[in-house]
Amino acid sequence: MKKMISIFIFLLCTFNAMAGENNAGMDKGAAQKGLAIAVEADKRDTGWSDQVASLKMILRNRQGDKSLREMHNKSLEVKGDGDKTLIVFDRPRDVKGTAFLSFTHAIKPDDQWLYLPALKRVKRISSSNKSGPFMGSEFAYEDISSQEVEKYNYKFIKDDVYNGHPVFVIERFPRYENSGYTRMITLLDKETYSPLKIDFYDRKNALLKTLTYHDYKQYKGKYWRAARMEMVNHVTGKSTTLLWTNYKFGTGLSDRDFNKNSLKRAR
Repeated sequence: MKKMISIFIFLLCTFNAMAGENNAGMDKGAAQKGLAIAVEADKRDTGWSDQVASLKMILRNRQGDKSLREMHNKSLEVKGDGDKTLIVFDRPRDVKGTAFLSFTHAIKPDDQWLYLPALKRVKRISSSNKSGPFMGSEFAYEDISSQEVEKYNYKFIKDDVYNGHPVFVIERFPRYENSGYTRMITLLDKETYSPLKIDFYDRKNALLKTLTYHDYKQYKGKYWRAARMEMVNHVTGKSTTLLWTNYKFGTGLSDRDFNKNSLKRAR
């Protein structure tokens, strides 16, 4: 998944070409600083090899009615490319056995598949449909792939304070033409370089959703993971909470554990 710091040099060298695609007229200094912050955040989360965790997803409608889903997650760090991720739903019964597999890529569109046990078939997620909702949640398919540095152009906005934490405020512009977003404004903790808040702007450049991260804990003396994520849709009034537990790293996962042909047997 994560790239070595040499990518920073490569990206800076190619900055002018990248910036011309989505950010014409952007101040070069702000763009370079935004990119440097993103590269540092990426560097600090490199080397974890593989990760497993348990998840609870709480869906809320506009009236506040709730539904709960339980799942487990596996991720594999891939050198020179994006992560591989497998999410399997365990409860309730109507979604049990549903499995989602994602191969994230740095530049080209991600490869994603969904196994639907009721139909007993594997469905490929179209590259033009990554803005669709993931399993009825307020997370889109593109939200749950790893956020590779090369996927975006960047702009540093300002230094600020958020909930008592000094933060960098940077803007990200998706380079993927079928993204559901024009931009994201991200607040990164200055000490850990972990995201604390992301505002997502839709294709009309209106605020669509806000994601906040809570209850961070450090693992293996290096990697910061949030125990709770809150995604609020400002248009629909719906929200989704993700509760993460039982994080484990370096469990010995390999490419064999992330095979689309084995989705039907995922447990």
